[in-house]
Amino acid sequence: MRGARSAKWVASAIVVALAATACGGGDDDNGDNGSDGAAAGNPDGIVRIDGGEPQNPLVPANTNEALGGLVIDNLFSKLLDFDDEGQIFMVAAESVEPNEDNTVWTVTLKEGWTFHDGTDVTAESYVNAWNWAANISNNQANSFWFADIAGYADVHPEEGDPTAEEMSGLQVVDERTFTIELTEAVTYYDYKLGYSVFTPLPESFYEDPEAFGESPVGNGPYSFVSWTHGESIELERYDEYAGEDAAQNGGIHIRAYDNPEAAYTDLQTGNLDIIRQVAPRDLPLYQQDLGEDRTVAQPYNGIQTIVPVWYNWEDTPPEVLQGISMAIDRETITQTVLNGSRTPADSFAPPGVFGYQEGASGDITTYDPERARQLVEENGGVPGDRIAIQYNADAAHQEWVEAVCNNIIDALDIECVGDPKVDFDTDLEAREANEVQSMYRGGWLADYPLNVNFLKELYASYAQTNYGRFDSPEVDELFAEGDRAGSLEETVAAYQEAEQVLWEQMPAIPLWYQNVNAGWGPNVDNVRFDSAGVPVLSEVTVSE
Repeated sequence: MRGARSAKWVASAIVVALAATACGGGDDDNGDNGSDGAAAGNPDGIVRIDGGEPQNPLVPANTNEALGGLVIDNLFSKLLDFDDEGQIFMVAAESVEPNEDNTVWTVTLKEGWTFHDGTDVTAESYVNAWNWAANISNNQANSFWFADIAGYADVHPEEGDPTAEEMSGLQVVDERTFTIELTEAVTYYDYKLGYSVFTPLPESFYEDPEAFGESPVGNGPYSFVSWTHGESIELERYDEYAGEDAAQNGGIHIRAYDNPEAAYTDLQTGNLDIIRQVAPRDLPLYQQDLGEDRTVAQPYNGIQTIVPVWYNWEDTPPEVLQGISMAIDRETITQTVLNGSRTPADSFAPPGVFGYQEGASGDITTYDPERARQLVEENGGVPGDRIAIQYNADAAHQEWVEAVCNNIIDALDIECVGDPKVDFDTDLEAREANEVQSMYRGGWLADYPLNVNFLKELYASYAQTNYGRFDSPEVDELFAEGDRAGSLEETVAAYQEAEQVLWEQMPAIPLWYQNVNAGWGPNVDNVRFDSAGVPVLSEVTVSE
């Protein structure tokens, strides 16, 4: 099944992008960053990496942000994953096969997998976990990911209490096999199964889910050790791990920082091994400071946007938002403030995913301050003549937010300010509570490498990560038509049509595509980041 449903053009898109912009990274001619494939150095050495406080307890169904995801991705192994060319490969699953019309998917698990408490991972471990996650009574942030499964409406009704405890579409066939019946055909359902919400839970979870969230038990290459809130999370290698991506080090210490500048200082002084993203302040010199063999600059499947909240912008014509978009000089900001580390966006989806449309925005993302002012003035202006861009101050956003605001002020002669929140957790809480003043920073990285993931999960009216509360029946129906298409290619094409409507309605303003600009110290080797910009920590080796 490996790669059987992949889109080959994705490979060329990513390879070209990497060739054009990657530098350093310590890659040798084999592209394996100098590794001979075996563990080196101290196999029990600890990898220290920067991170932050997860928003929610550490349960896969309740984790939809990057800081919690960094932990979940190492505690839990997914059924399948994606290589750097966007092709599917199996991890915990032996196979994932659809029936003829893509309405029933059969999952067969690999043998010999156990949870960190020593109990077996079985088909029931998945089915029970998904039923629990989907149930509205359990209030999980990712429950909508199960909405395709038959019986979801019974456990997660739009109103009232559940009428069932289990989704009728999930059936255990035997210890290693289960089936997923969907309410309608979904051609790309195997891609969705590559997201961490579709992982299993042990029986011990159901005894006390709240306690589990503070001390989780997964099936991944690392087991949980401790969580000191606001300071660090520690994981250790799980020696009984049955997967092919077993840890090449003794464990991971994820340290919380108030800002990336402090993490960079710790990296330089030997108190940290890996920094995931260098701040704009340090971008001009980090490759010189650390050496090109200990840095990486590569594109990944991520995008930065600013998102108007519809509860304050609903009566504003989309032409005003198009004008604001045209007031932003993306090329200058990415080349100066961000030191060439980003690529101006011309689509809602990044170039590395199947369905990216070069130039999809037309002239809406082209810097044209005169046209910007004309569009805004002819369509009633910006509400209150003021924009506030909310962002989390514990990451490198202040500089570019100020630059974007300066563009808007110069072009539109209105007030524009940054609205910093102390950390990502606080930022997300304001979004969830509908307390954003005007706009928020909306970064997104791929859960799976299709344009669907950058459209439906953000702009469908029912998507739980649609914090802008954009609500367009026309867009919802176009998404539904894409899901009902007869093939993966037809689905992607339908979503491309939906994207054109998004440019007419402007649920967000795409700014640029993301790059990994990371560095590491002399105590670690074999550091790489995947196509979603996530560090592959199980491969890192430690010298001492």
